[in-house]
Amino acid sequence: MSRRNELILLAVLVFILVVSFYYFSRSSPAPSVPVAVEDRFAPLNVDNPALRLDILKRFLALQYKGVHRSIFSATLPPPPTPPPSATPVAAPLVPSGPPPLTVDAKYFGYVSDLAGSHRRAFFATSNNEDVYIASEGDTLMGRFRVVRLTSTTADVEEVSSGRRATLVLEEAGPNG
Repeated sequence: MSRRNELILLAVLVFILVVSFYYFSRSSPAPSVPVAVEDRFAPLNVDNPALRLDILKRFLALQYKGVHRSIFSATLPPPPTPPPSATPVAAPLVPSGPPPLTVDAKYFGYVSDLAGSHRRAFFATSNNEDVYIASEGDTLMGRFRVVRLTSTTADVEEVSSGRRATLVLEEAGPNG
């Protein structure tokens, strides 16, 4: 390279250096003003900002009471031993619920359409004086709702309490 080309190259590089210095010195961000930060600050609306030491002491007093075992072991820990009891263990009392639902009607038959999707059931009162015909969703004797009908059972629900009972299809006797 000749001396003249070296001087031209040096002049171009100095020019690029001056332009880049000017560009970066002008585009630097302006110093932030602390007043703008204070304007955006809004304290929380807390009635009593004091530290609740009673809650802190309660949390610091907590102890882990779970199973202490190695998470790197593939074997299961032995089951915890039950604490010895000095008194003999009595059988737990089963709470007595509401009495079972009694329906004073008999399920003695049903009829369905050809597809078998819509069924109607026949119910008779216990003294065989009244006969009721009901399908699923209908009310029976003003107290019970027919929930589900199958070829052998009829599930009914008492409207007032929601208790359910299942009536089994009764076979006809020798006299009818």
